[in-house]
Amino acid sequence: MMDALSVVCQLRDLASEPQNRAVIVQDQGCLPGLVLFLDHQNAEVLFATLQTLRYLAEFPPNVPIMKNELGMMVSLENLIRREGLSLDITALAKEVYSILREPANPAPRTPERPKRRKPQFFINSTNKKAKSVTLHIQGLDSTHQRSLCEEALLKVKGVISFTFQMASKRCTVRIRSDLPTESLATAIASTNVLSAQQVVKNEAGEEVYVALNSSGVQVPQNSALPDYLPEEEESPETEVDKAISRTAAKEDSTGSWLSAAAGFLTKTFYW
Repeated sequence: MMDALSVVCQLRDLASEPQNRAVIVQDQGCLPGLVLFLDHQNAEVLFATLQTLRYLAEFPPNVPIMKNELGMMVSLENLIRREGLSLDITALAKEVYSILREPANPAPRTPERPKRRKPQFFINSTNKKAKSVTLHIQGLDSTHQRSLCEEALLKVKGVISFTFQMASKRCTVRIRSDLPTESLATAIASTNVLSAQQVVKNEAGEEVYVALNSSGVQVPQNSALPDYLPEEEESPETEVDKAISRTAAKEDSTGSWLSAAAGFLTKTFYW
């Protein structure tokens, strides 16, 4: 059965092979998952995550993609400042941060984020056109507030999936491309205890918060909870077991394992 340490260790082993580095970064779930692991409390998970990022950064085309991944630089900065960590973890975090901040061959212009392979592990993978929105949620301080936010987002028609980064009070939401981002802010504001701002990058590549209008915006409502949500007797862990079982039945390959690992990452942090 997969757990955080086994996933990141296997990902590190794959990243140690040069031919796998581009594939890992292009995958829809692995790079965001590594960013989330940078907030993990287990020292072994942190060190293995940093080793993986260090390997991936050895492939120059990966550097701008990694640097522009939402939350990457902020999480590395937080890790460098975190107290109580070993010298090895702090030193490796500083090394990765330095590589991403000052690439050897910077691109002459900021390219659009390359399209990644179509994921098989989102809640509703039938949507042909979707976009990801990262929100900073004021008031997201506990599991109770997170539950309120989940309930609000699940009521919005057009929301495909979402993951939380509690340490940085962020939520990454995947939505239909025709759903206004303001609808998310309105839904979150309806909790009366939470408010949302969108996280974007400015021309200098720095993350900034953009205020969203949460008043007078029509929010399309789901009439009922969608069929793809697990029933009460179905735990997320059970779903992970099913996904891993199907993967193990196939011929062992980098692509199939990445799909399973990315599914684990998404389901773990979604719940």
